[in-house]
Amino acid sequence: MRLVFFRTPKAKKFNYKPRHYDPKKEEWERRKAELGYDSNLSAEERIRLKMSSRWQKPGSGYGGNQAAKLITYFIYAVFIFGSIYVILFTDLVEKFLALFGVISK
Repeated sequence: MRLVFFRTPKAKKFNYKPRHYDPKKEEWERRKAELGYDSNLSAEERIRLKMSSRWQKPGSGYGGNQAAKLITYFIYAVFIFGSIYVILFTDLVEKFLALFGVISK
């Protein structure tokens, strides 16, 4: 039995078959399948399409609901500025810390 300390691993082999991808045709086929027309999609691809369309949240996508985003950002801003106001301009934090004995008044 031969003892080898430094052995370089052999290169892994894989089977790569390039294929042509046409995004316009792919989108066209997907859209046809969504609308229920005859398409060239396989059964597996149709199932994936149905699953992805059912799992998507309503209103999600590139556009989304701008009003909902604006309201969310407004709520975050009010919370942040309110927290800063309470910490810097009121003595609420000092009273809280004095209550637990962290600081003495």
